[in-house]
Amino acid sequence: MRLIQLNGPEGRRLGRIEDERIRLCGSYQSVHALASAALASGRSLDAQAERDVTTTLLDYPAIYDGRAAWRILPAIDHPDEPARCLVSGTGLSHIRSASNRQAMHAAGEQLTDSMRIYLSGLEGGRPAAGAVGVAPEWFYKGTGTILRAHNEPLDVPPYADDGGEEPEIAGVYIVDSSGAPRRIGMAAGNEFSDHQLEKKNYLYLAASKLRTCAIGPELVTEPEFDRVTGEVAILRGSERIWSKALQTGESVMCHSLANIEHHHFKFAAHRRPGDVHIHFFGADAFSFGEGIQLADGDVMEVRFEGFGKPLRNTLHVETGPDSLVAARPV
Repeated sequence: MRLIQLNGPEGRRLGRIEDERIRLCGSYQSVHALASAALASGRSLDAQAERDVTTTLLDYPAIYDGRAAWRILPAIDHPDEPARCLVSGTGLSHIRSASNRQAMHAAGEQLTDSMRIYLSGLEGGRPAAGAVGVAPEWFYKGTGTILRAHNEPLDVPPYADDGGEEPEIAGVYIVDSSGAPRRIGMAAGNEFSDHQLEKKNYLYLAASKLRTCAIGPELVTEPEFDRVTGEVAILRGSERIWSKALQTGESVMCHSLANIEHHHFKFAAHRRPGDVHIHFFGADAFSFGEGIQLADGDVMEVRFEGFGKPLRNTLHVETGPDSLVAARPV
């Protein structure tokens, strides 16, 4: 099932994708509300949604293209408390991302820590069922306030060196009342980060990730994730200046999904009932690694087979000085 969150003339609504139409749900206005109801009832997410759909249909292409009064929201959020949505990710899960990081920081033939952690994933990131494997790289992006939807801009703030797309699939989770993580589904995403800052020194990686990011437009409740193919492209005006085929999924990653999920949710702070988690699984291709410098107004497009319509976001370079932020005594 493919779900979509909307905001429009009737406020927030949740819908199910049916080809080129969106069938609205009746009782639930968000994925979070639907998932919470499914957990309370003991039904599957799909079964809970099936009980709630109405006869109201919307024109999906018109909404997707921005020609309707409805606006697409991020594929998941915490509608009441954005701070209770944690956005994070696992890096160095694909050979291309590890090779790009190696090229950024290697001195001659020196093996960087980035490549070492990728190789450790190859050796121990796929443990036997029920066993714990080696820990992957983990990074923090922010709370739900940094989430953007399809057709919304991703920002390069005045203090940033640049902004670049990272086409990934993200896992979407809710923590149930017992404190156990429950996977709602997955969505296409643009993890977006500051690669020029990261290139200066790999210790700036954490800061380079503190940027807006996007997921959607659709959330897939039971996706195929063994091997997923897709494409990422950069559009400048009417010109397609760069594109690349990409692939992701467990068969092309150095860590299993179960191992990534364990190492995220092993922390007690990540198992607070009712919280939403969005976790990016890593990129296979990005334009920065091929020398592309994005400019204000460029459109980043991410498409994965089986994940619905492409996710498109415009790069927005914020103007103005890099002003000092001062902390004053209370």
